[in-house]
Amino acid sequence: MPIPTEPIGSIPRPPELVEAMRQLASGRISPDAVRPLYEQAIRDTIQRFEATGSPVITDGEQSKPSFVSYPIHGLETLAPDGVTIAFADGHVRQLPRLTAGPFRYRTYADTFLDEAKRHARVPIKQAVISASALSLLYPQDGVSGYSKPEFLDDLVREAERDIRRCLTQGAHNVQIDFTEGRLAVKLDPTKQLLKAFVGLNNRVLERFTRAERTRIGVHTCPGGDKDSTHSADVDYGQLLPSLFELNVGSFYIQLASEKDRSRVLAIIKEHAKPDQKIFVGVIDPINPRIETPEEVRDHVLEAAEFIPLPQLGTTDDCGFAPFGDDTSTSRDLAFAKITARVAGTKLAAQVLRV
Repeated sequence: MPIPTEPIGSIPRPPELVEAMRQLASGRISPDAVRPLYEQAIRDTIQRFEATGSPVITDGEQSKPSFVSYPIHGLETLAPDGVTIAFADGHVRQLPRLTAGPFRYRTYADTFLDEAKRHARVPIKQAVISASALSLLYPQDGVSGYSKPEFLDDLVREAERDIRRCLTQGAHNVQIDFTEGRLAVKLDPTKQLLKAFVGLNNRVLERFTRAERTRIGVHTCPGGDKDSTHSADVDYGQLLPSLFELNVGSFYIQLASEKDRSRVLAIIKEHAKPDQKIFVGVIDPINPRIETPEEVRDHVLEAAEFIPLPQLGTTDDCGFAPFGDDTSTSRDLAFAKITARVAGTKLAAQVLRV
């Protein structure tokens, strides 16, 4: 069996779509005006994805406002002054703040999957946001008439529904984006926040059967936005032991941009369970240089020294544009890097004779 290779999710939107999304957000145009641009971008993304030879693809998250906000976009019980996340280059992203309950998703990820399946000829992977990320919507001073335990109960139910609807609609697999893992350690070095995040996500995962969990994975990275990160300065060793406590079948782990990959791989080897697939990042979306297939091959061969071949797969470190307004990377560059990942993974498989 060849070494599996999968993308993380997002692809930079076409410039005309980015501008239209800005105008939509400011109320200058209607959703109907943007819809044809969404459809065109999704169709083009899938065609270009399939041209890379990738055995599994995504829709590039072309119609998501961002990887984190899609379920709550347009929700009326939100205020704009929520938690802020600072990136190394100085820019920030700010989450909204919940103002009233009960908490419900406004959009589920299977709506994106349904559209993608209309155009795709290969299996589609669907990314969803973690319950732990959305738990940050609840303010520290509480919500009148709506306790935090009530909120978390609602959140767990909605997160389960988001995943289950994608599985039911035929997603090849579902990837939970958990980019706040390392950030949790940065915000709370005691790791109590990380422990709470893992526990909350496991509350969602325990609602699935063991067979269903083989089609569910978790992605971790130090955040990638506008060619910067929010938590790359956090030692991976502070996250990985807790990460592997998550009850999923696959892990998609940022690795290409790590300075000491062999050290990280040794930690993975120590903590990964025998029935868990490990997709190692072999492409750095933040670096504008296109990796060669031979470089990818060598990354895979390095990983194979630590991870048993039946468990090993490859991926990208992060999405190429997790936020809809991120234009730091071009579409051409993203697909060139993906092409290198696919080709390099095949080269490694030939060397390893699998």
